[in-house]
Amino acid sequence: MTLWQRLFPRTLLVRTFLLVSLLIVVCVAIWLTLFGLAEREPRARQLAQLTVSVVNLTHAALVAADPVKRLALLRDLAESEGVHLYPAERSDAIDDLPDTFFFRVMYDTARSQLGPGTRFAGMVNGQKGIWVSFSVGDSDEDDYWLMLPGEHAENDFPWHWFGWGGASLALALLVAWLIVSRVTLPLRELASAAREVGRGKHPDPISERGAIELQQLAEAFNRMSENLRRIDTERAEVLAGISHDLRTPLARLRLESEMSIIDNEARHGVIADIEQMDDIIAQFLDYARGESSEQAELTDVNALVTQIVGGQGRASGTPCLFLGEIPAVLIRRQALTRALVNLLENARKYGGDQIELRTCVENGELMIEVLDRGPGIPESEIERLKRPFTRLETARSDATGTGLGLAIVERIARLHGGALELLPRDGGGLIARLRLALEN
Repeated sequence: MTLWQRLFPRTLLVRTFLLVSLLIVVCVAIWLTLFGLAEREPRARQLAQLTVSVVNLTHAALVAADPVKRLALLRDLAESEGVHLYPAERSDAIDDLPDTFFFRVMYDTARSQLGPGTRFAGMVNGQKGIWVSFSVGDSDEDDYWLMLPGEHAENDFPWHWFGWGGASLALALLVAWLIVSRVTLPLRELASAAREVGRGKHPDPISERGAIELQQLAEAFNRMSENLRRIDTERAEVLAGISHDLRTPLARLRLESEMSIIDNEARHGVIADIEQMDDIIAQFLDYARGESSEQAELTDVNALVTQIVGGQGRASGTPCLFLGEIPAVLIRRQALTRALVNLLENARKYGGDQIELRTCVENGELMIEVLDRGPGIPESEIERLKRPFTRLETARSDATGTGLGLAIVERIARLHGGALELLPRDGGGLIARLRLALEN
């Protein structure tokens, strides 16, 4: 997984919210841009009109004033109106106005009213401002520069509008979050319920609310979950009924064989076959029973493992125990006992006496491993052997088994939010690893 894939949000809620937020922000940015464009031209024409008015008034005042008193008049204009007049010289260093849309509109509007001979500048002799030339006579000595402060071309940022715009944007994002969360909440409930079904549980029906499509989805899921519950119940009843009915004649056959068959070897063979059939029936019952109805309880796993190994007896060898430090965890005791018994019996059947059993906590999961030195399992057959009623037709095969042992263990592992892993062991053999969630 790339860095971008890790950083990019994966939930529908966050993705949808980010897309909606991006749409809102882009719309607000476009609106502000259009507002700025629409406001720029009127403001430029207003500045041009102000410039024309100031130039005309100043020109009229200078023409009407006594030449001796012009200097005092210029001083009064500078102090009261901020308008500065300077005699125009041939040696003046002149920089043009900035070549922007705003100043082009202002320049064209003012020039059309003041005449084609009017000059405009953005800087004269190193002093910035809005400079406009005019003449009060026919000689060059009567030419003047009128300078308006550059503040006239600036636009004060409307902070109050910015505040209202920010509040509107925050409100829009909040409403978008509420809308998106209401849409994705039923999907999160559905995903949680689907995980429960995948672990072999039967969750309560999810609420059928929201948009019609979400209601239809929830209704279809509830119907599917109920059908699965009914199928599991019917299957368990059928298998349990058949298994129970078969045990009565088997008991009679065993009694009859012990009383009627004189040959010891033949009698032991018949009894062994009956016991094998009884074991097969027991596996059917284990598979049909299911484990989802059992409640999880706080359990000392190491103590449970020691108890299971001790209860197996020493006839086929006792596994070597390597128990790590494990806190008390919530598990289904009977289900885990059944899974470990199946794995130990499998290891004894194919691995002889060289069996190890290890427990530890790794990456936030409880690990229980049963290791043997048997022939192992080909990697291509591992997933197939976890399915019910499948057997491996190799040295690890048990032609008389039902093919339910690993399927039962796999189902118990999923019930605890984990999985069953079958891995090759260094030096030969198999590692049957139960990964269980510490909280389930």
